[in-house]
Amino acid sequence: MRRFARAGFLAAILLSLGSPLTASAQDYSFSLDRETVDVYWEPDGTARIEYEFVFTNDGFAPPMEYVDVGAPTDSYSLGSVTASIDGRSITDIQPSPYAAHGVALGLGGSAIQPGSRGTVRVSIPGVGNVLYEGTESGYASAQFSPTWFDASFVHDSTDLTVTFHLPPGVQPEEPRYYPSPSGWPETQPAAAYDDNGRIIYRWHNAQANGYTQYRFGAGFPASYVPSSAIQSAAAAPQVRISPEALGPLLCLGLFGALVVGWAALAGYAGNRRKLAYLPPKIAIEGHGIKRGLTAVEAAVLLQTPLDRVLTMILFGLIKKNAARVVAEQPLRVEAIAPPPEGLHDYELAFLPMIVMPESRERQADMQKVTVGLVKAVQEKMKGFSLRETRDYYRGITEKAWQEVEQAGTPEVKSQRFDDSLEWTMLDRDFEGRTRRTLSTGPVFVPIWWGNYRPSYSPPRGGAMPAGRVAGPAAPSGGGASLPHLPGADFAASIVRGVQTTAGNLVTNLTSFTGGVTTKTNPPPPPPKASPSRGGWTSGGGGHSCACACACAGCACACAGGGR
Repeated sequence: MRRFARAGFLAAILLSLGSPLTASAQDYSFSLDRETVDVYWEPDGTARIEYEFVFTNDGFAPPMEYVDVGAPTDSYSLGSVTASIDGRSITDIQPSPYAAHGVALGLGGSAIQPGSRGTVRVSIPGVGNVLYEGTESGYASAQFSPTWFDASFVHDSTDLTVTFHLPPGVQPEEPRYYPSPSGWPETQPAAAYDDNGRIIYRWHNAQANGYTQYRFGAGFPASYVPSSAIQSAAAAPQVRISPEALGPLLCLGLFGALVVGWAALAGYAGNRRKLAYLPPKIAIEGHGIKRGLTAVEAAVLLQTPLDRVLTMILFGLIKKNAARVVAEQPLRVEAIAPPPEGLHDYELAFLPMIVMPESRERQADMQKVTVGLVKAVQEKMKGFSLRETRDYYRGITEKAWQEVEQAGTPEVKSQRFDDSLEWTMLDRDFEGRTRRTLSTGPVFVPIWWGNYRPSYSPPRGGAMPAGRVAGPAAPSGGGASLPHLPGADFAASIVRGVQTTAGNLVTNLTSFTGGVTTKTNPPPPPPKASPSRGGWTSGGGGHSCACACACAGCACACAGGGR
C-alpha cells in the first residue's frame, strides 16, 4: 500500500462572524474525551459514517440537550440516520441549524447532566457525492474531515481514532493514503483488515482535540465503485459566500499569506513522505510480537532516520573487528581481513560500501543495500503485529538505558554501555542521554576503541590489543589497570563521533532516504480533487457561523458546531 504525496495543502480560513447564540449554547462547556469515526466506502460509491462521542459535561455548565453532527454533503436521507445516547435510542433527529449538511440530535430526557458523562453514537448511511477523480489514472480519491466543535465549548485533549474501510475486494497493493495530519504521532496510518476482510487505514492520536479540523485521505482503484459515483474536480461544490463577507480586500490580503503557507506545507509534506521508507502494509497481517530482530532491524521497524541506521551498522562492524576507522575527518574506513564469522547479511553487504571513497556511486550502492535491509525487515514482519512489535523494541531500548544508568560502579556502567550501544542508539535522545549518563566519573574505554578512534593513545601500561571482543571489565584494585577517560570526554567523543559519522555516510538525508523510499514505499501522484477545489469530504459543521471568502481558490470552513 503506497501513500499519496500531497502536492499542496491550502489552509482553510476559519471565520466565525459573531452570529447570536442562544443562552444555553453560550453556556455549554464540556470535554470530548473520545471521538471514534468509522467511514465505510461502499461498493455503490456512497459512504456510511459511524460516530462515537464520549462527552463529559462540566459541573458548572447547563445540561447538554443537543449535539450537532456535521455530514459531508446533503446527499443522504435524514430518515435513515440513527443515533443513541448511552444505549438509548434518540428519536429527535432533525436538520442542524448549525452543522453544515448535518443533523441535530435532541437528547430530551437523556440530556447529559452537569458533571456527568454520556456516550453518543450516530450512523449516517448512504452519503453520496463523496468521491472524486484522482490524478493517477483509474483512481478514486476519498477524503474526509470528521466533525469538530467550537473551541469556546470544548476543552482538553481528545482520544481521536479515524478508520477508513475501503470497498470490498480492494487488494493490499492497490490502495493509497495521505500522510497523517500535522502533529500526528505517526506519519502514516496503520493498515489492517477489518472483521469483514476489508482493508482499513487507521489514524489514531490520543492527544488530539475536539475543536481542530483534521483531514484524512485515501484512494483506491475506481473500478470498485460505479463510474457515476466519481465526480470530476470541476464538479466539486463551490465555496459558500456569506452576505456578511468581509470583502475582497481582506481575502486578497490573506491570499498572499496562503500561497506562502501552501508552498511551505507542500515542501514539508513532501520531505516527510520521503523519510517514511517503510510501507504500511507490514501492519496488515497477524498478531503478536516478532522477537529476535537485531538492533539495526528494530531501527528500521521504528523508522529511525537512515543516517543513524547506517551509523549503527558501522559501529557494529567496528565492535566485531570487521572494520576500523583510519581517518576521522573526513571519515575513511578500511575492512579488516579476514572478516569475522557471524556477520549479518546486511553487514556483509554494507562492508564493501564503507571502504569506498565518497562518490555518487557509493551513495547509490548504499541505497541498494538499504533497500534490501528494509525489504528483509518487511518480510520478517509477515504474520506479526507492527504496533506490538514496535512497543516491544522500544521497551528493550529503555531497559538497556536503565541498566547503564543504574550500574553501581564505573566499570560496570562502562561495560553495560558497551554491550548495549546499538540498542541505546535507538533512543531519539541518544546524544543527550549519553552526556547525562556518562559525564560523571571515569569511563573505561572498550577493547574496540582503538579501531574507532585512531587518534586515541591509551595511557602507559593500559594498551589493549586491537581486534579482541570486549569482555567483562577487570575489577579495580588488582592486575593491570584498564585504560579510561574522563566521563565527559568519553561522552563527547561518542556523541561527536555518531554525529560526524552520520554526516559522512549520508551527506543529504532527505535525498538519500528519498532514493530508498521510491523503491520501498513509492508514492503515486496526488489526487485531482484538492482541498482548495472542494474535494474534501467534511463532517465538520458550524455553530451559527458563516464563512466569508471572495477570491478564487480560497477554501473556507466554519469553526465546528456542537450545542
